[in-house]
Amino acid sequence: MVKRLEQVAALVVAAGLAIVSYWLFFSWAQGGRELREKPRQGPAIQSEPSSVPGERQRP
Repeated sequence: MVKRLEQVAALVVAAGLAIVSYWLFFSWAQGGRELREKPRQGPAIQSEPSSVPGERQRP
């Protein structure tokens, strides 16, 4: 009887740890967020090629 109770307790503890681990991994990794959100639109394409960002234009 005690051995069976220990087995059930071990199974409950293992399942609880697995669920918490799964939840923490996906909440920290933000897993699936790109599937739930709409894709962001990129910046508009410029008609003229610009110089290197941060470089000043010469007059």
